[in-house]
Amino acid sequence: MNRKILAATAAAITGAGLVTAIALTPSASAGQQATAGDQAQSEMLAAMSRDLKISPEQAKLRLASEQRAAVADNTLKKQLGTSYAGSWLDSTGTTLTVAVTDAAQADLVRAAGATPKTVARSASDLDAAKLRLDAKSTKAPKTVPGWYTDVTTNSIVVLANAGGEAAAKSWAAESGVPSEVVRIEASAEKPRALIDIIGGNAYTFGSGRCSIGFPVEGGFVTAGHCGTTGTRTSNPSGTVAGSSFPGNDYAWVRADAGNTPRALVNRYPGTVPVAGSTEAAVNSSVCRSGSTTGWHCGTILQKNTSVTYPEGTITGLTRTNVCAEPGDSGGSWITGDQAQGVTSGGSGNCTSGGTIYFQPISEILSVYNLRLMVTGNPPSSTTTTPTTPTSPTTSNPPGGTWAPYTYYGSGATASYGGSNYRVIQPHTSMPGWEPPNVPALWELA
Repeated sequence: MNRKILAATAAAITGAGLVTAIALTPSASAGQQATAGDQAQSEMLAAMSRDLKISPEQAKLRLASEQRAAVADNTLKKQLGTSYAGSWLDSTGTTLTVAVTDAAQADLVRAAGATPKTVARSASDLDAAKLRLDAKSTKAPKTVPGWYTDVTTNSIVVLANAGGEAAAKSWAAESGVPSEVVRIEASAEKPRALIDIIGGNAYTFGSGRCSIGFPVEGGFVTAGHCGTTGTRTSNPSGTVAGSSFPGNDYAWVRADAGNTPRALVNRYPGTVPVAGSTEAAVNSSVCRSGSTTGWHCGTILQKNTSVTYPEGTITGLTRTNVCAEPGDSGGSWITGDQAQGVTSGGSGNCTSGGTIYFQPISEILSVYNLRLMVTGNPPSSTTTTPTTPTSPTTSNPPGGTWAPYTYYGSGATASYGGSNYRVIQPHTSMPGWEPPNVPALWELA
């Protein structure tokens, strides 16, 4: 899967962000961007290499493949409509499979560079079945730590602790979900909310501390179990303006005057810029930031997962094989430079491994009508007026100024082949994405 996906989908990209590999701070000069970009890319690829057990070069190729897959999947989701039944990448992150309920749509999937698979139930069918389980969450056995839609098997998986398989099966049947839709899977998970210790990029509330998830205009988002609405926070100071837990696990904090949200995630050391919030596919790589255990990476296992903590059931989470420990709560999840969500909870640790869940960012932004801070937008402060970004260079040396693996923010310009181009959509460039080849990203200046 390479340029074929890009060619089939580039024209369809309008307002959605791309899942790109590494982005640079847009206010830096061109030379500073190159230096910062090299360092950011090296450190992120090193973390992926360590945790995914692949080489840095394989990590770079994987990110490039994943961003093409994300664009193709988002386009196909719209084109396939009710026939769409989910998508996933293979274990290497290079082959995208898109499930459909109508075999006649297979050619459309192939044309986008993906592999079609015909299944019995659509994504909406699976979601409807899972909603039945969610509606019975208060009656779920204590031996059932969670349940989720599994697009790879076109079923709903109900997790069951040792000895609880029969109770799990009986509960699923009572919910009204047909037996052929449900799979009972043994699990040692005993998830809990990660709230006990200091979080990364910490903020405090009462006697506890959690992590900032992603900066938004006026404050930041985090985990709902970190504080109820009206709770005061410190460092940065603010007030929890909205919180939902259990049921959901999200909150947002309205920061006091003087605090400045920036489109960055702490990587320990250094930072990673945030360019958007395009949702990554199942089996995509994902990295998590938290102060207790630092920066760790893995893959997305399933989406639309329900998890039962001692406080109650949380629905709509994303399940991963990334480790975390208490104190990482509320922290950031990111694929390339695209925000994915905030740490909720899970089981295990970063010594023996674990299963951790995050609350997707899109729902948080939608519920509270928030605007994610992304590269290309000036930082938002409650006390100062943002300065005007430095105008990009318009010099036109032989060969042009465009280069791969470079972040181009809103309004940036570059020259290529004797012509000047202007960015339509912020992105990190990749080989083969030269301005004349991707009209969805560049236009003639």
